[in-house]
Amino acid sequence: MILKLIYADRMKLKRSPIWLAFLFMPIVPALLGTLNYRANISILKNGWYSLWTQHTLFTCYFFLPIMLGIYCSYLMRLENSNHNWNKLLTMPIKPWQVFVSKLVTASLMLVLSELWIGLLFIVSGKIAGISEPIPKDLILWLACGTRGGMVMASVQLMLSAILKSFALPVGIALAGGISGLVALAKGFGHIYPYALMAYGMRSNAPQVLMENGNLQFVVICLVFLALFTASGSLWLSKRDI
Repeated sequence: MILKLIYADRMKLKRSPIWLAFLFMPIVPALLGTLNYRANISILKNGWYSLWTQHTLFTCYFFLPIMLGIYCSYLMRLENSNHNWNKLLTMPIKPWQVFVSKLVTASLMLVLSELWIGLLFIVSGKIAGISEPIPKDLILWLACGTRGGMVMASVQLMLSAILKSFALPVGIALAGGISGLVALAKGFGHIYPYALMAYGMRSNAPQVLMENGNLQFVVICLVFLALFTASGSLWLSKRDI
C-alpha cells in the first residue's frame, strides 16, 4: 500500500511547479558561496574545504530548509485541497502509511537535491580555479546531510498536517534553519532537529571528523524520525474527516 501511495504522489508531482524550486534554488547559494569564497580567497586557503564552508553557509541554514519546507507543504497541500483527506482516510489505508509515503517522497526529493548541490559544488570549484582533487569526503557529507534532512522533512510534514497552511510551515523551516546555526554555535546542534542537516554536512568544519561519531548521529536521526513520524501519524488519525 505504501508503494502505491508513493507512486500516486509521484504522479501528482510529475507536472508540478515544485521542480522549478528544485532546479533553481540550489543555484543561488552555490553562486553566493562561490563569490564569497573568491572575495575572501586570501583568508580561505583550504581549497575545496573552504569553498564547502561558504556553500553550506547559505545552503544549510537558508535555502535547503526553505526547499524542504516547500516540498513538504506542497505534498500535504495536495491532500488538503479538494478534500482529498476525506477520501484517503475513509479508504482502507492507515494514517501512518499516508505519512510514511509522503516522508519517503520528500526524502527522495531531498536525495536529488543533495546530488544537485554536490554537482554544483564541483562545478563551482572548477570555475573558482581549485586544482586539488575533489575531496572523497563529499559523498559522506551529502549522505549525512540527507539523513539530517530527513529528520527536518518529518518535522515539516507534521507541521504541514497540523497547520493546514502552505506558507507558515515554510516560514518555520527558515526560522528553524537559522536557529540551527545558533544551536551548532552553542554546541548542541547534534541533538537539535533543525541543525542535524548542517551538522551532518560538516558545514562549519568539513575537515574535522563528526564529534560524536557517525553511529551516534545515525541513532539520533532514527530516534527523531520515529518520534515525528509517530506524532504526525497520530495527528492524522485524530483529525476530523
